Formats: sequence, structure tokens, C-alpha cells
Amino acid sequence: MSPRVLIAEDEAAIADSVAYALHGEGFEVETVPDGERALHAARSDGYDVLVLDLMLPGVSGIEVCRRLRAESPIPILMLTARTAEVDRVVGLEAGADDYIVKPFSMPELVSRVRAVLRRRELDAGEPTRLRVGGLNLDVTTHTATANGEPLRLTPSEFKLLALFVRHPERVFSRRELMQHLWDSTYVGDQRAGDAHIVNLRRKIGAERLVTVRGVGYKLVAV
Repeated sequence: MSPRVLIAEDEAAIADSVAYALHGEGFEVETVPDGERALHAARSDGYDVLVLDLMLPGVSGIEVCRRLRAESPIPILMLTARTAEVDRVVGLEAGADDYIVKPFSMPELVSRVRAVLRRRELDAGEPTRLRVGGLNLDVTTHTATANGEPLRLTPSEFKLLALFVRHPERVFSRRELMQHLWDSTYVGDQRAGDAHIVNLRRKIGAERLVTVRGVGYKLVAV
């Protein structure tokens, strides 16, 4: 079956263009123009990816993302016309897997959608339980704890942490982390990865995720 994509975008021209591009690549596509209908459709119709505009009428895209992430692992690609870093960070912290800034190219958007789908498929085939020091991960349930306390991680944060836990003490460059995150040699804006790392360090403890100056990051057992 073709992957099903839900597009939540209130600008009809953008929604139609994105739908046309994805449909041409073999996806099944539906569009909704506001946050309420995005929530209803995502909860009830079994979509594989949500392409979500940050600025929606009614319930905002950020709030839609927060609510869905609390109850569903559906991959979320955020669309935004804003360029301030704080907006990107807020979107990622709310649970978005990736973001793309308007105006964007349709080939890039299709590539990002394929990447989040591949990440989900790869996650399904990985070992189920991982542990380093006080960190414990279960990739089947996408749950994690630090010293027995549950961690609230976005899908992208969980994917990065799982990579670190599988390779403790190995130093990963920013580029390697983004290639892993997007399952692609195309890494786009590496600032999205920086936001994930900042959030992940705050949640698991900066003493665990160490910066190796001029190289990248590594996980140490604590």
C-alpha cells in the first residue's frame, strides 16, 4: 500500500502544490485547512506522515504537534514561514521530527517525507532494549529512562539517543548525526540537529552527552 500523508495547511495554493508533488511520487494524500480537522484526521484515519504548517487557524500547528506527540508516534514534518531560530526550536521541542522553511523546493520536501518514513521503518527492525550506565531505552515502545526516571523524548531525540547508546564513547560529527537522523547523505540545515542535541542534553544530563571540541558529541556512561 502507498504511504498516506496528511497535509495540514491553510494556504490553498501551498496545500495543492504539496499534495500534487507527493501524489506524483506515489503517496496517498489528503489535505485539511485548520488545526481541529488536522487533529481529528490524524487521530482517526491512520496516516503515515503529517505535514503540518506552524501557523494554522484555530488550534495552532505547535499545539497540534504537542497533542499528537503525547498520544501517537506519527512522523511530523513542520512547515514554517518563520526564520527565527526560536520558532524552529519550539517546533522540534513540541515533537516535530523535522522542519522545512517556506519557500521550499518540492523535491526537498518529498525527500524529507521519505526520510522520516525510512527512519520509522528502520526503528522497527532494531534491537528492542538498550542500556548505557543509567540510561535505558526500549525501541519497541519508544520509551526511555534515566536513573529510573522516565524521559519525555521526541521521535528524533529518541533516534539520536539510540544511536549514541548503541555506540558509547564514539564521537559523532554534526553531519553524521544529521545523516543518521534523516537517513540521507543530504543533511540540509544542520541547525535543526543542534536544536535536537541541546534538547537531548537538557533531558538526559549534559554530563552524559559530552561535546568534543571541533569534532562532535559522544555519550559516556553515568
